[in-house]
Amino acid sequence: MDASAPIKPPVDDAGVDRTLIIRSLTKAYRAGQPVLKNVSLKVEGRGMTAIIGPSGTGKSTLIRCINRLVDPTAGEILFLDQDIAKLNGRALRQMRRRIGMVFQEYNLVERLSVIENVLTGRLGYVPVWRAWLRRFKARDIERAFQLLDAVGLGALATQRADQLSGGQRQRVGIARALMQEPDLILADEPTSSLDPKTSVEIMELIAKRAGERDIPVIVNIHNVALARRFADRVVGMSKGEIVFDGPPRDLEDSHLLQIYGGEGWLE
Repeated sequence: MDASAPIKPPVDDAGVDRTLIIRSLTKAYRAGQPVLKNVSLKVEGRGMTAIIGPSGTGKSTLIRCINRLVDPTAGEILFLDQDIAKLNGRALRQMRRRIGMVFQEYNLVERLSVIENVLTGRLGYVPVWRAWLRRFKARDIERAFQLLDAVGLGALATQRADQLSGGQRQRVGIARALMQEPDLILADEPTSSLDPKTSVEIMELIAKRAGERDIPVIVNIHNVALARRFADRVVGMSKGEIVFDGPPRDLEDSHLLQIYGGEGWLE
């Protein structure tokens, strides 16, 4: 399979409303010290939204509240006709399998092969005994190989994850997220550990492969240049609040000063 060829959707998901609506979202790890302050945001069901801002401003917390890796203190997270903030147990597990996650530190199982790591994207869909014995359905295995080809790692399917470079690991992470057949992809600093060239390649890969199925992407990213280049929309955060929301072409130095503060880094 040509890595430049589009991935054929495994199911017909036409008509699915993938709009995400966040209302008055607040998160405080300590009482009276909110990291997120009444954040409200509507993300349409397609394209890439980049969240930028300084460290500690709540970008990662926002991403992790959406899939409930972090529990919100207050507010609503509406997606696929449910309030994610209120889900628990089986309902939460079922929702999480609809949300693919690409992590900053890859979160691969080092001792497993590349193909086995991609197949972990199906864990939310198979019985526990199948997952434990790594007995996946033939169509899932075929799909995993297709995705590895699509991210340029078809030749490394049987290699252990701990033998890969950082860029290769992130490609596995992208394939694993797509393996979930998600309705939303969250990417938490997917390029922060990578060199500039590889960072561009990873952002291109996320944008292209998610775009093929109109899967909306929300990416938390420090690199403003990458956000401008690949995102359809940029959300700027400062001190737990949204201070800019618009297309990349509207993001000016004055906005960056408001988001990051100081002037020396703009020179």
